Amino acid sequence: MTSKGGKRRVLFVCLGNICRSPMAEAVFIDLAHKRGLLDGLEVDSAGTGHWHEGDGADPRTVETLRRRGVKITHVARQIKPHVDLHAWDLVIVMDEMNHRDVVKLGFDRSKVRLMRSFDPSLSQPGAIVPDPYTGTERDFDAVFDMLVPACEGLLNELSAGNSGGAE
Repeated sequence: MTSKGGKRRVLFVCLGNICRSPMAEAVFIDLAHKRGLLDGLEVDSAGTGHWHEGDGADPRTVETLRRRGVKITHVARQIKPHVDLHAWDLVIVMDEMNHRDVVKLGFDRSKVRLMRSFDPSLSQPGAIVPDPYTGTERDFDAVFDMLVPACEGLLNELSAGNSGGAE
């Protein structure tokens, strides 16, 4: 699955686009850069809700990434179906609610995958990335620790030429 210019286009989605999806985007970009795969990718993140549109990432997201040596530049945005609907090869969601919401918006179900479905160490289908927004620093660290193997698995799948498919 390739798009314009041979780049694979990946959109990470959560509710408000200030915690999980920007962290996933930053981790994915960091890992892709380290593997020399970034030139073949176009990556972004968005939220299903509008509440934080125009804001930066949650300060706890920024701090978690900083402590782990991952850079982030982010401005929250809401999914815009008229722009995003056919623009992305994969739409990676953090939980079942995000999955339902993007499918309701019209995204092709075969392009929508749960983030943790790419984690090769998980045998249970349907594992989610919980929202740390009302939690503590420890919750943000836990999300980071979930995202790393899932992003590595996603990169492995993309570099092997697999498109993913529906949940």
